[in-house]
Amino acid sequence: MIEIITSNTSSDLEGIITLQKKNLKTDLSPLEIKEQGFVTVSHTLDDLKKMHLHEKNIIAKDGEQVIAYVLGMTEQSKNDIPRLVELYESFDHIQFKGMPVGDYHYIVVGQVCVDKNYRGQGLFDQCYEAYKNHFASCYDFAITEIACINLRSMKAHERIGFKTIYTYTDVAGVAWNVVVWDWKE
Repeated sequence: MIEIITSNTSSDLEGIITLQKKNLKTDLSPLEIKEQGFVTVSHTLDDLKKMHLHEKNIIAKDGEQVIAYVLGMTEQSKNDIPRLVELYESFDHIQFKGMPVGDYHYIVVGQVCVDKNYRGQGLFDQCYEAYKNHFASCYDFAITEIACINLRSMKAHERIGFKTIYTYTDVAGVAWNVVVWDWKE
């Protein structure tokens, strides 16, 4: 039976890492990248434990197996994971509804992934609905970055309500969309 819950144990966090490793862009074929989407960042167990101290993640489990997740990162996470500093500082220069993103109280979707054997069953939407239900009373919106070439992810995020508020190209030449799911609309 599939259940959608918050991550609560080290085993849950290890399950996130296992699923993440199966979907890293660096380990997929060009066809898989195009058709199935991908995740970009490889987190360590230590990273996830630090993030978990501030906010839990939403996970879907089939028995003991993590089959989907949506990670929650807060501004406090950037102090624990140095590579996040640049991400959060970049948000300070982006305008949303006439104000810098940094002036809002927001949560960053650290990553979202659904096991390929469970795709097409509505888990993406269900996990995001649980994410909103869990965090909307505490945050103005969810924000994340999606590689422009990750069309499957862009379409899925747009379907549930994310809107692109900024696009940029990083130093490696990768184009990114910064997207927001406004919970106060």
